Amino acid sequence: MADFTLPENSKVNKGNIFKADEDAKNIRKFLVYRYDPNDDSNPRIDTYEIDLDQCGPMVLDALIKIKADFDPSLSFRRSCREGICGSCSHNINGVNTLACTQPIKDLKGEIRVYPLPHMKVVKDLVIDLTDFYEQYASIEPWLKTSSEPPEGAERYQTKDQQEKIDRPSACILCACCSTACPSYWWNGDKYLGPAALLASYRWLQDSRDEAKEERLRELNDSSKLFKCHTIMNCSLACPKDLNPGQAIAEIKKMIATQDVNESDHK
Repeated sequence: MADFTLPENSKVNKGNIFKADEDAKNIRKFLVYRYDPNDDSNPRIDTYEIDLDQCGPMVLDALIKIKADFDPSLSFRRSCREGICGSCSHNINGVNTLACTQPIKDLKGEIRVYPLPHMKVVKDLVIDLTDFYEQYASIEPWLKTSSEPPEGAERYQTKDQQEKIDRPSACILCACCSTACPSYWWNGDKYLGPAALLASYRWLQDSRDEAKEERLRELNDSSKLFKCHTIMNCSLACPKDLNPGQAIAEIKKMIATQDVNESDHK
């Protein structure tokens, strides 16, 4: 009989327990993933008892309190605290979301905070986003034109034209969608993923951009685009309520209905 097991160094152990003060009454337990590459030990789950009467309302507030009051060695990313920068994306109780916009009161039971799934962990809750950003850069997310701009004026859009790019432009590159996608888990080295493809769709929809055929030709590839199997985890995971799955479907439709002859559809 086949024996399936995880490598020894990938098994997550029980870690330390940090108790709240004895007089604390409004306590919630936070189970936080800990991993230090400079330490030979396995990853562990540390448990922190947080007095919510002495803590802000969001999961990020709890992480900040843990770092300030319990364990300064805890590593995580944060910046704006307003759901704009995308820095504090984590897997919280099994769901990819932003710690700064996730109210503690909306979560039941013990609160489990892990790094985004299927990504290399740099330390604790910090993941390596190098490939993710390279994939974003590969779709050339800037305005590409061959014509001269109007003399003394900008390249104007109508209100309807602007509305087509308004929602896709709201992506904050938090990586919640891509790291929720099974196709990205297994093919992350070739498949661009929902975040990069949503960004590509934003430029394909921009009335001012003059490189639509070139962009579609680059995307018309069995791995870059067509590894998407319309699972739609990406749209469910997006904390900004965007719809990468629909954007990817629209790109496929554009390729199917336009003559993109130069692609070899690898």
